[in-house]
Amino acid sequence: MDLGNIDSRLLIFGGPYSNLTATQAMQARAEALGITPEQIICTGDLVAYCGEPCETVELIRAWGVHVLMGNCEQSLGFEQADCGCGFDQEGVCSLLSIDWYRYADQMIYPELREWMKTLPKSFTFRFKGSSVRVVHGSVSSINQFIFASSPEAIKSTQIHEAGTDVVIGGHSGIPFGQKLGQKSWLNAGVIGMPANDGTADGWYMLLEAQAEGFNVTWQRLAYDARLASRTTRAAGMPAYAKTLTSGLWPGMDMLPATERHQQGQRLEPKSIQIMPVRSAS
Repeated sequence: MDLGNIDSRLLIFGGPYSNLTATQAMQARAEALGITPEQIICTGDLVAYCGEPCETVELIRAWGVHVLMGNCEQSLGFEQADCGCGFDQEGVCSLLSIDWYRYADQMIYPELREWMKTLPKSFTFRFKGSSVRVVHGSVSSINQFIFASSPEAIKSTQIHEAGTDVVIGGHSGIPFGQKLGQKSWLNAGVIGMPANDGTADGWYMLLEAQAEGFNVTWQRLAYDARLASRTTRAAGMPAYAKTLTSGLWPGMDMLPATERHQQGQRLEPKSIQIMPVRSAS
């Protein structure tokens, strides 16, 4: 889906993860910043680890922001047997996904499944002279995990396949931005789970126009994580209920060694500037 030319600012977030409290906080933050739904993109996975899947999807739909299909929407929309997250089948995350996916699958009603099936798998737009493509996992795979430490060659190949100057991904749950020559890979992080950094906060990303190019900043989203933890525990997901307040993931099977070693290390907000790609003269 092509969103056309955008020249003011955008708010991008991922992974509400059935966390209604965090999603309400994200909506309130956007309104406080004066950002309209047309200026907001969600990179998918509305439903996952937490206890209020229907309420979270209903809020997102009513809000009217742009929403990508994540692997969870694909699985629930097409009534697949599992979440399609791409976890190691023998890992902790895969085992834990059995409970939360079963719960979500029982709760999501037909109207929401039909809506999920209509979601686009990518957005493209132009922003201050740069072409941008937004995907869930990667350009070639809805559930590919790409992290800051993932090989640059993988990111460069995906950017080439996208045919754009910038790719914005989701799925991995940890915010980062990386310049690769004149091209860039960005990930907003998620709001529904902590970033494995020992804090309860979620993360989102702002793209703001400059005189030339645009500035990208990553922002923390503080919210009532204890309330989200209580509803998640009541729904039968105690491991993720604990994560919501501890800020530490219960499983790290999908993480590269670098990100595993960074568990519990507080992330600090950062920013980078994206300049238009200059063609060779």
